[in-house]
Amino acid sequence: TYGALSRMKIDNMREEHQEKLIKDAEKLAQQQKEEEEEAKKQAEQEGPVEEKDMAFISVSIGEGINEIFRSLGVDEIIEGGQTMNPSTEDILEAIEKVHAKSIFILPNNKNIILAATQAQSLVEDKNVVIIPTTTVPQGISAIIGFDPEADAEENEDNMKDIIECVKTGEVTYAVRDTSINGITIKVDDIMGIDDDGIKKVGQDVEKVTLELLEEMVDEDSELISIYYGADVKKEDAEAFAARVEESFPDCDVQNYYGGQPIYYYIVSVE
Repeated sequence: TYGALSRMKIDNMREEHQEKLIKDAEKLAQQQKEEEEEAKKQAEQEGPVEEKDMAFISVSIGEGINEIFRSLGVDEIIEGGQTMNPSTEDILEAIEKVHAKSIFILPNNKNIILAATQAQSLVEDKNVVIIPTTTVPQGISAIIGFDPEADAEENEDNMKDIIECVKTGEVTYAVRDTSINGITIKVDDIMGIDDDGIKKVGQDVEKVTLELLEEMVDEDSELISIYYGADVKKEDAEAFAARVEESFPDCDVQNYYGGQPIYYYIVSVE
């Protein structure tokens, strides 16, 4: 109907695809081999790494929070968080990188504690201690309370006591319509979440954060820490921190750049 066929060419696309995968895999394997050889050569040049008595591995999310943990002495940062939980393998790789007799792991998320526990059970040549931090502020307070003069066991007990005194709040947005504990939530609503669940819902980020803090602060509270996220401008965060100081004059208020995604503000009360 349409005329004669000419210049016909028949390719097995499945076969071509398979060949490409093999070539890509070979290229990647060669690249990894070269990187490993380079790392080995560099390690040999630097000589043996001195083993510390105690070291820290922390799960973190956000450029600012990463920097806070590093400034406090964390040896290895694992990128993680609510939407990207590190695996047992990720934690084992971090443990391998740290040269210390005792290594404290700060999961900073309840969903990561199990992976950390599994990694702990697989390590035989190091004393791996899990401090069951479920939030970033708990992790920060735990490492602030670390005493280099005390032994690992004493530090473990002390840090576990410290995190019990930290209340955490997170302010984010709803991704779908739902109803939780009698609270009706529409998509894009602002939610204030504390250690017990969703407490405040509204349309304004700062209003919801202030209302959440009102739930968290009591007569024993002394310190409010604010970590503003990637979607909050510095000047807006500073103005908000001033509002918090006015609202809670009996508390010391500290404001930090967290850089975390998803959460406009992470706040803690101690």
